[in-house]
Amino acid sequence: MATRLIPARLPGLQRLPLDSTAPIVWFAVIRVLVVMAAALSRLVVGFPLGGRLIGVLLVVALPWALLLLLLARRRPNAALHPLVAYGDFLVLVAIESVVPETYSAVRFLGLFFVAAHAHFQGERVGSAIALAGTISLVIAGSIIEDPIETELITYYEVLFCVSAVATAAVIGGLRTAESAGRIEARELTRRTIEAEDALRRHLAEAIHDGPVQELVSLEMMLAAARKAGERGDHERATELLGQASGLASRNVHTLREEIVGLGPDAFRELSFEAAVEESVPIWNRRYGVPISMQCERVELHSDVEGALFRIASEAVANAGRHAGATKIDLRLRRQDGRVELTVADDGSGFRDAEAFWRPRAGHLGLAGMRERAEAVGGALQIATGDNGTVVRVSAPAER
Repeated sequence: MATRLIPARLPGLQRLPLDSTAPIVWFAVIRVLVVMAAALSRLVVGFPLGGRLIGVLLVVALPWALLLLLLARRRPNAALHPLVAYGDFLVLVAIESVVPETYSAVRFLGLFFVAAHAHFQGERVGSAIALAGTISLVIAGSIIEDPIETELITYYEVLFCVSAVATAAVIGGLRTAESAGRIEARELTRRTIEAEDALRRHLAEAIHDGPVQELVSLEMMLAAARKAGERGDHERATELLGQASGLASRNVHTLREEIVGLGPDAFRELSFEAAVEESVPIWNRRYGVPISMQCERVELHSDVEGALFRIASEAVANAGRHAGATKIDLRLRRQDGRVELTVADDGSGFRDAEAFWRPRAGHLGLAGMRERAEAVGGALQIATGDNGTVVRVSAPAER
């Protein structure tokens, strides 16, 4: 079977989220501190740069840093605009243009700004900022008179540009991955809450429309049977008691199906094997697909049993409702100190990985299956193709 592994999908990102605006303010404060440190160093150490450095710091760099600090406090999102990042590089260009001797210091600060903005913006925007900023500095360096030998300046500039773009790619990539994981976790939490709410509504409707209504009828039947017995109409009383018994049996069956559908979490004495055995007839009727089952008897922790049952239930539902499967094979076995659950079907597979990710009402989809597996120390693998899908979970077997 030609298979495709379904990879973990990172959500599309417009702007990387921040849980707090404090880092934005701190970045603005650091700008002010850097300017003050540069001015203080000039006064204390006495660099032979005349008053040019102090002048450009007080006229250009300090007002810019204070403006961004005010902006970060009042409108933090505006302080993250890419034009702000480019403004930082224009300030560096101004400093180097007025004081060419600051070439090395400007390049150091350029790398700092590249790293900081890549952290806030992510790899794509961060790399674009790094490229635009380094090109501006290189162009400015080629126009002004630099205090470095001509033979070395090209080497230094190339190394600076490569280092800046690489820094943006690495730091921005890490930030993007971290933010994507956080967004995915929040989305999964939201879908989990929705699924729990849907389950509660389903149980409430099932109990109200079924057992509650029929228990009212049962109460009326028993009352009528008692009255018939009091009148001496034993035949009628027997008939009513028979109807009441059938009604009670029907409701016991209905409630048991609802409980079994909850899996091993429903009651402690139900193991994974027992839960699946009870559920297979229900799944057969619900999806119209024959399900074969072969489970080794393995003592598992209740959390592992619950997670495996939920994954199996979701996999069976996917195969029965969406893949057009004609048979489903469910296996549980112990292997190398772990337990392995396999749910295989002969359906059409998931040609569209995005559709597989997209959750349905009351279901968590692949994200939920993977999270359930990882929550109990397991791992989820899915291979899918035109000839079917295989869902495989490996989890700890120790009880």
